Amino acid sequence: MTPFLKSLPRFRRFLIVLPVLALLVWALLPPNKLNSPRSLFDVIKGSSGKSSDKILRYIDPLIGTVNGGHVFPGATLPYGMAKAVADSDNRGEAAAGFVSDDSRIQGFSHLHDSGTGGSPSLGNFPLFVHPGCPEDDYAQCKYTVLSRAVPRIEGSATARPGYFAIGLNNSVYAEMTASEHTTLYRFSFSKEAEVASYDDIVPNSPLILLDLVDLGNSRTGGDIQVDPQTGRISGNGSFSPSFGTGAYTAHFCADFTGAEIRKTGTFLQTNVTDEIQAFGQLATNYYIPSGSAGGWIHFDRPATGQIMARVGLSFISVQQACHNAETEIPDFGFDGIVKASENAWKEKLSVIQPDHAGLSDEFLTTFWSGLYRALISPQDYTGENQLWKSDEPYYDSFYCIWDSFRAQHPLLTIMDPAVQTKMVRSLIDTYKHEGKLPDCRMSFSKGYTQGGSNADVVLADAFVKNLTDGIDWALGYEAVVSDAEVEPKDWSTSGRGSLENWHKLGYVPYDDIDHNGTGPMSRAISRTVEYAYDDFVIALMARGLGHKGDETKYLQRSRNWKNLLNPEQDDRYRDESGKVIMSDFKGFMQPRFANGTWRYQNTRLCSPIYQQHSCYFDTQYDTYEGSPWLYTFYVPQDMASLVEALGGRDTFVARLDHFHASGINYMGNEPNFLTTFQFHYAGRPGRSNYWLHQYIPGQFNASVNGIPGNDDCAMGAFTAFAFMGFYPVAGQDVYLLTAPMFRQVSLRTPSGRMATLRNVGGFDAPRYDNIYIQSAKLNGKPYTRNWITHDFFLHGGVLDFVLGSTESDWGSRIEDLPPSLSTGLQD
Repeated sequence: MTPFLKSLPRFRRFLIVLPVLALLVWALLPPNKLNSPRSLFDVIKGSSGKSSDKILRYIDPLIGTVNGGHVFPGATLPYGMAKAVADSDNRGEAAAGFVSDDSRIQGFSHLHDSGTGGSPSLGNFPLFVHPGCPEDDYAQCKYTVLSRAVPRIEGSATARPGYFAIGLNNSVYAEMTASEHTTLYRFSFSKEAEVASYDDIVPNSPLILLDLVDLGNSRTGGDIQVDPQTGRISGNGSFSPSFGTGAYTAHFCADFTGAEIRKTGTFLQTNVTDEIQAFGQLATNYYIPSGSAGGWIHFDRPATGQIMARVGLSFISVQQACHNAETEIPDFGFDGIVKASENAWKEKLSVIQPDHAGLSDEFLTTFWSGLYRALISPQDYTGENQLWKSDEPYYDSFYCIWDSFRAQHPLLTIMDPAVQTKMVRSLIDTYKHEGKLPDCRMSFSKGYTQGGSNADVVLADAFVKNLTDGIDWALGYEAVVSDAEVEPKDWSTSGRGSLENWHKLGYVPYDDIDHNGTGPMSRAISRTVEYAYDDFVIALMARGLGHKGDETKYLQRSRNWKNLLNPEQDDRYRDESGKVIMSDFKGFMQPRFANGTWRYQNTRLCSPIYQQHSCYFDTQYDTYEGSPWLYTFYVPQDMASLVEALGGRDTFVARLDHFHASGINYMGNEPNFLTTFQFHYAGRPGRSNYWLHQYIPGQFNASVNGIPGNDDCAMGAFTAFAFMGFYPVAGQDVYLLTAPMFRQVSLRTPSGRMATLRNVGGFDAPRYDNIYIQSAKLNGKPYTRNWITHDFFLHGGVLDFVLGSTESDWGSRIEDLPPSLSTGLQD
């Protein structure tokens, strides 16, 4: 039976003289008689500042919370499922919930992604706290997302690992922390009998509501139940992913302590009642429409001035959500959970041990905060997989692998190989149960494929770096070969499309007619170069597993990038006066018809200087989130051939310098990272160092807008590598060496030994005039290669550098360059 919700507000008679007299009394009171929201914040905030720990004190989770960074700054464990933060009502920026601007706060929710593009993600089941209701009437409080949002107190947001706090302009101060599957909140209130809220004065009698909505307002159906005796609110809902297809169900179990319960009830939009304590498909066979709906509790004034809220979470059931809460945080001990979270973060981050001497607080904050962000996602949902039963780990929020395979996963291979191994096992198990490796995955759903089948690179990177614990490499190899050979019916969310012509023509033609599957018939350039590299790393796996025939086949396909390099394509653009100018560079990746003739795409299209926002997932063009300029450089399997094809070493260096200096490059996207280091392949590693010092701190720094684009947990990985003095060529056993920005940095290896990179001469931070490597020694012996293998990070060693203020010839000889397919693969 459909529940009847009473229409509100109730009829009352008001004497005109009473509010006038109340206003006069308020005006005559001394300012300290009633606590303002600001004075409450000033009293409480003293205990919520920075950590004194030598690592945690330099972590600022608020970096990247404006300007498209979309960083999650709230409380979480490394790779944690529970993620608590205040959610802003700035929909354009609130992909991760909180935004460092002046937008209003609409609630405190418990599940989030970090650093993503697309629509707002997760943000399910937010709590909202009123310090009291007008006339002490629960019906006069505000319940819907649009009506209840309240301004924050400027400058009140505080974030550190495992902790987030903010003061609201309704006299509430909110602090939060998290365990693996449970969030914990401490809401503080004024001790006065009346408090300010929404430009009104209300009795101090808090009302806490829980709304079934998510950030994207995607909920369908669900259930809500309030226990009027214990105050437990529990329920669930089904939701849509933010950048993909499908649906997922989430469950919660919320308990409260600190004040006596006066009344409880439910609400549906603006209809509020204390007569109905449960509704939804399970309780009343009632389908809850989308929008705000949930439960509420009206409390007495808390004797201690605080109310605690604990929210258990599960993707399996309400019962499991309650179990998670009761076992992880049985006693509501807030400070203990914060301390446990801090310890978890210190343990993960202490693998890396830099010498801080000479570096400014800003640089140290940039480094440690970047490293911290790289461990926020993917998220460990092991034991919460609602799709299939398995003894394998299950990780979610690979959002997206197109972003993370280039830097984040190689970083985890070095600093947290046990977790990276579990992630690889999770990807292979996803293939086992869903038939394809994901290129993007969030909320148990298939995300959209942005380019190639880039999980192939994640698996290959783990394979060539000898991650083995529990990994079924035979099944992993079957998975990557499936990507290369078997086109799915819908390749917009997994696998590759256009495989018939990829195999037949050796490229994805502009006018491809796909008879085997469906997906966006665009991005022919970026898909071609990514497919070529994907096939190269599959060849490396085939080689290691002894599949010689496959190795030959995939190495041949890895040369297919050449089929879209138009050697005659020039680079034309308009200057500020509108005059057409031609640069000195010729030869670019260009779209091609199936008959072999060329089609033209402006070489600068989709770069910051020409129609940058034209190449997202729904693009009609042939490159994805980047220009032909960018994708012409994406041949990491055979850079020697590319350097030669583009005119030789000097011309290549000039072209790459122009790419970075002219505004074509956009460091806010992960494909651009590697271009910073590709000078190495032309024997000029010093130019890589030069550009690193332009981007840090120019675009990567310690301000709230201190990253140039969506973080994707990858911007921080790029920053960490840059500071430590090496960068991975993902999928290969190759790290490109640059001068560390620390005097010394050591990394603890799986063998227990340390891998140490140190500047033994010329180090001059914080000036950084001496940024060029003059010479190097590995374990005391001269070392001239401008790259190193994973063995260094597996078994340890000491790599010494002498620095100078000008480029030297270190790393410039042919034999010192990183390996390329055309010059011979590594043994």
